[in-house]
Amino acid sequence: MTWTSLMPSINIPHVRPCQGGVRSFRSLVGQWWAARGIMAGMNTAALSPEPGQVWAHVGQPFAPRPYDVVVLGAGRMGSAFAFYLRQLAPHLRLLLLEEGGLPNEDGATLLAPGLWTAWGVPEDRLAQARWTRDQLEMAFGDISFQTRPLIELFARDGEDRTSAAGSLAPHPDALAMVDVTALPFARVDAGAATYRPGALALAAAQTAVKAGADLMLNARAHAVPGSEAGGSVVIERLSVTNTHQIVVHETHRLRAGTLVLALGAGGPHAAEHDLGCHTTHARAYRQTPRLNVPSTDNTPTLRAAGLTLRPQNGGWTLIPAVHHRDPHGYAPTGGHLTGVPTGLRRETLEDLVALMGALPPLGTGALGLGRSISDVPGAWLALPGGRADGLPLHQTLSGGVHLLMGGPHADTLGLAVAYDLAAAVAGVEERPWAGGAPE
Repeated sequence: MTWTSLMPSINIPHVRPCQGGVRSFRSLVGQWWAARGIMAGMNTAALSPEPGQVWAHVGQPFAPRPYDVVVLGAGRMGSAFAFYLRQLAPHLRLLLLEEGGLPNEDGATLLAPGLWTAWGVPEDRLAQARWTRDQLEMAFGDISFQTRPLIELFARDGEDRTSAAGSLAPHPDALAMVDVTALPFARVDAGAATYRPGALALAAAQTAVKAGADLMLNARAHAVPGSEAGGSVVIERLSVTNTHQIVVHETHRLRAGTLVLALGAGGPHAAEHDLGCHTTHARAYRQTPRLNVPSTDNTPTLRAAGLTLRPQNGGWTLIPAVHHRDPHGYAPTGGHLTGVPTGLRRETLEDLVALMGALPPLGTGALGLGRSISDVPGAWLALPGGRADGLPLHQTLSGGVHLLMGGPHADTLGLAVAYDLAAAVAGVEERPWAGGAPE
């Protein structure tokens, strides 16, 4: 029996090919099931009498029509915006466009930490952060949301810090990760939580489609400025050849009263290249290497010197600190450890080497170093305002054209910012959190 015999006799969506046959196969199957899940979901418990339409591949004909709102990018931020807009303004005709599958295997959403914590959130944004936590817990179904303590470790004492040994004592697997003589102090965020951003993006898009939004996958889109409010969108529907080359199967152009660029790290480039709008935003390439040391569902998240160790899938995912923006034209390359090439970029490798004494498993074969940059998961991360600690934001580029960005704090504040833009587009003044709207 072959894998294709397990699938119904329908057209399988063309997908964006990835490096290597195994990954291409996984991308194909994953994107097929994602599209199938959306269409299956439309047949049960629909939120409106007329669910939206999904174009998953070029075999499904598309006839351009006018839309009130077109969203470029169906990652976490774009899908969340669509989710909230359908709630706030169900009368608006909405189209969600995504270059890959849902969620895009090449995007930052899948590799986001999925860690909610109030640490690092300005006082005037805490209400929005708490509202976001409530939404993560209740609004999107099963996204593996779980309250999980975050324990940050320090070499020196300070405000709100206690004994690291005492804080880690209830968690033997986490205690085994740390040399408490090197990092003897800790602070604990007992209200921290983890979830799966990819599942959030999928659930938000599914719900938006059930509520009447249209969705097109494998569609590369470019905004075109217009003399009136909003603008036009050029849509290139992509297919893949037998030799795994991406080709443009057909091109369409349609008009929309409102355009939302939710393209992650690619948003500022699209604003400048397609619309001629220069911004101060930037991007950085962040890798998330694997540490193959056992963890459980009850293991806390750890943090030391900016490095976050997130228990995931029976091991640990490492989320390095972002120190600065990467310069224009930077191409990620692996560094060397004792003369041996690795898949970790030099800055990340230096951070991990500096912590090998305090976190001994980093100095073992359990750390997935890889041998080239393609061996270690990584993605471009948006840096709002060009800052490594930039907060999520939306920005009006011109009349009816908006830039929507997540960035390093998207896990904690992204949903509030997506809601705020959706409310602005819908003409709704009230916000569900105290303390005003995010700026």
